[in-house]
Amino acid sequence: MAQALLAERLAGLGPPASVRSAGLLTGGQPSPPEVVAAMTAYGLDVAAHRSYQVTAADLGRADLTLAMAREHLREAVVLAPEAWPRAFTLRELVRRGSAIGPRKPGEDLADWLARAHDGRQRMALLGDSPGDDVADPIGGPQAWYAETAATLRQLVDQLATLAWSQH
Repeated sequence: MAQALLAERLAGLGPPASVRSAGLLTGGQPSPPEVVAAMTAYGLDVAAHRSYQVTAADLGRADLTLAMAREHLREAVVLAPEAWPRAFTLRELVRRGSAIGPRKPGEDLADWLARAHDGRQRMALLGDSPGDDVADPIGGPQAWYAETAATLRQLVDQLATLAWSQH
C-alpha cells in the first residue's frame, strides 16, 4: 500500500523516483483482496502487484529505505548494516523530518536524511515502537485495511511535503 501511495504522490510532484516494495517473506505473492480494495478507494490498482523479497543488494542501492515497523527496520539493518543512516520507519522519518524541517532548496536527499538520522542510536532498533510503527492489518477485517491505507496516505503526504515538495 505504501509503495502505491508514495509512487502516486511523487509522480504528482514530478521528481524522478523509483519506488519499490520489498519485504522479508518469500516473493511472488499477490496482494490480498483487502489491499486491492483499500487501494481502489484511492484510485490505485495494485491487483497485478507481486511481493518481492528484499536483498542486501537492494538495501545497499537504495537512497532511502522505509519500513512500516521497527522489526522490519531491524531486519533491514541486520541484512545491510550500511543502510542504517538512510533507513527509517515511515512514522519515524516523518517525525524526525518534521523536527528538522523540510529539505532546503538545493539540498540533496542524502543530506536531509543525514540530518534526520543525526542522534539516532542503534539501540532504538530493539523492541517495538507503537509510536513509530504502522499496524499491519493482515488477517483483520476490511476496515483495518482501510484504516491502515488512510494512515499511510497521511504519512506519505507528510513525507512528500517534507522531502520532495521543494524539488
